[in-house]
Amino acid sequence: MKRYLIFAALGPLLGGFWFLLTASVMSSYWSHPPSVSETAKLFAVFARTLQYGYLLGILPALMLGALDDILFHVKRIGWGVRLLIVGAVAFIVAELLYGSRGPDSGVFQFIMYGLVGFIPATISSWLAHETVEQAVAA
Repeated sequence: MKRYLIFAALGPLLGGFWFLLTASVMSSYWSHPPSVSETAKLFAVFARTLQYGYLLGILPALMLGALDDILFHVKRIGWGVRLLIVGAVAFIVAELLYGSRGPDSGVFQFIMYGLVGFIPATISSWLAHETVEQAVAA
């Protein structure tokens, strides 16, 4: 149960922030060195849109938590490989969902929108590994 709480709490938070950052980079908002006021605007927008990030991101985060839980019960898969599998699946899904946004296309857009899923999934999977106890052998 802790695993799902970790994914539900951190997934939409980190994914929403990275999505906002990616959208602002792709729209050339950060084409010059950012000032303090522009950074403050970014965090203000993030604070105002956080509720929508949780509304739209809770279900995908829980699905990735379920994948992590399934892979946790496969004994031959170590925690590092599990972390990479969950991150790769999240990268692919986020890229398919968000990657075709806007007129730009290319490697940079592919990577940035893929990281929207990869970063929260890998951090949540790592924290789940650190906090969820391993099954005790009888």
